[in-house]
Amino acid sequence: MTKTTLRVTGPYSKGLILVFWALMAVGCAEPDTESEVVNSAPQPAVKVEIIATGAEIAGANGMALGPDGLLYVASVLGSSITALDPESGAVQRIYGESEGVIGPDDIAFSSDGAWYWTSIMTGEVAGFDVSGNKVIAANLTPGVNPLTFSDDGRLFVSQCFFGVNLYEVDPAGVVDARLISDTLGPGCGLNGMDWGPDGRLYGPRWFQNEVVSFDVDTGSMRTEATGFNTPAAVKFDAAGRLHVLDTGTGELFRMQGSARELVARFAPGLDNFEIDPNGRFFVSSFVDGFVKRVNVDGTITELLPGGMAHVGGITFHEGLLVVADLHSIRAFQPDGQEVYITRNVLGTGVMGGALNIASDGAQLILTSWVDGDVRIWDQAAQRQTFRKAGLAAPVAAVRFGSEVVVSEHGAGRVVGFDADGAETVVYAEDLPAPSGLWSSGGDLYVSDRTLGQILQLTQAGSMLSPHRVVASGLTTPEGFVVKDQFFVVVEADLGQITRIDAAGERLALADVPKGSQAASPAQPPSQVFNGIAIDDQGALYVPGESNRVLYKITGAF
Repeated sequence: MTKTTLRVTGPYSKGLILVFWALMAVGCAEPDTESEVVNSAPQPAVKVEIIATGAEIAGANGMALGPDGLLYVASVLGSSITALDPESGAVQRIYGESEGVIGPDDIAFSSDGAWYWTSIMTGEVAGFDVSGNKVIAANLTPGVNPLTFSDDGRLFVSQCFFGVNLYEVDPAGVVDARLISDTLGPGCGLNGMDWGPDGRLYGPRWFQNEVVSFDVDTGSMRTEATGFNTPAAVKFDAAGRLHVLDTGTGELFRMQGSARELVARFAPGLDNFEIDPNGRFFVSSFVDGFVKRVNVDGTITELLPGGMAHVGGITFHEGLLVVADLHSIRAFQPDGQEVYITRNVLGTGVMGGALNIASDGAQLILTSWVDGDVRIWDQAAQRQTFRKAGLAAPVAAVRFGSEVVVSEHGAGRVVGFDADGAETVVYAEDLPAPSGLWSSGGDLYVSDRTLGQILQLTQAGSMLSPHRVVASGLTTPEGFVVKDQFFVVVEADLGQITRIDAAGERLALADVPKGSQAASPAQPPSQVFNGIAIDDQGALYVPGESNRVLYKITGAF
């Protein structure tokens, strides 16, 4: 692993600001102003290093070959569409927030060169007409996912994960969307759709392990193939042969009647694929963020590298840095060498999603507002030992004595649960945006993004009433750590790591990419949690959310 030293910082450092989403979100921009930082004490010589790098884009989703010969790749969490050279993988252009692209899941081109995408978190179906003007074709409910044009220019959209419907949509946005089916659930309608040579619309049913087809005018559905693990996308090649991508196994199949021929095998967590006129396949991964090409001779060429795609929470566990990567957890040595990855295929695995992570010593505590879950995961045994479901946008969870304590953003509270998942005590309520948590001994702390504060809720095991404000005047604090009399916090919207001493004096230690912004009120404003961890020597570790790297910060104390 090559380590890159950024530089030695003083109280201020101008950092790396890159574009990023969100399942889901909106990219980031440079702050207009910087928060005031008080530096009365001698300033340490702070060093910031990049110790590990991840995927080039924040998860790869739908893709389509454009009339210009480029391969267009959507990234929901990157809130961008990347146009790249299908031969070399060189990025030619990125469409993002400035072009009106928000959390795109899939892409489709019309025969006249117009092109459209779906914004899964907002429900918007939008695109650019042949003149390059943005067009809003429809505003549906969240979950809009695959889309495709028929040969006669009709546009069809389905929902997955946040809806189950299939629609015909007017590309001009003049005529209201026409509902074709609302019975494709549970959990998902169609994903990755394509037109068959018989004039029917084909698509996989993610949770039903089958491929179906539709007569889009009558709404009649027919089962075409069964027995898959988790089918994610279908496409027909120039010869009219059906191909199926199975995200649960990482396999791409060519159908021969009811039989199937293996075309290529990848790591599980695939999203979509495209076929060019030469019979080459382009495959995307939402878990690892790679784009790969399967050549005619069966060899595989990597166009965009994979790795960390949605890095959020971070913790130390059994001597390793373990990172919550939404659809996986990744473990690294403190020097950045990756040790293992445990993948979860969205909506199918027992591990669940991981937007935040903590260690209770023996096991890992995973938090996902997307799932509404807090789970305890035994990494050694590869099994779930605890699950509290149905929470209102949980952002963080930690062990506190015998309890699992959760910051439940959607309910504005910090609440404890026993080993059976029963609610034990509410430590705080009526908070506008409870975010990060820290527990040490009998002391429990929470950060609140909106208040700009860190609050101490208990001391030596006893509830504090009123809560003690131990830090204030912060800009969107999320993850934080406590060392002796110091608090070190990630001010997410600033992209700043700030140290606060017992006197309340603040020191800006480092700049990192800013946190993503929620695409809708249904999501916590943090979108992807901005975490921080500390080792026994006082070194700090921070994931770069939008550029998918791990930072090590030394000399902070």
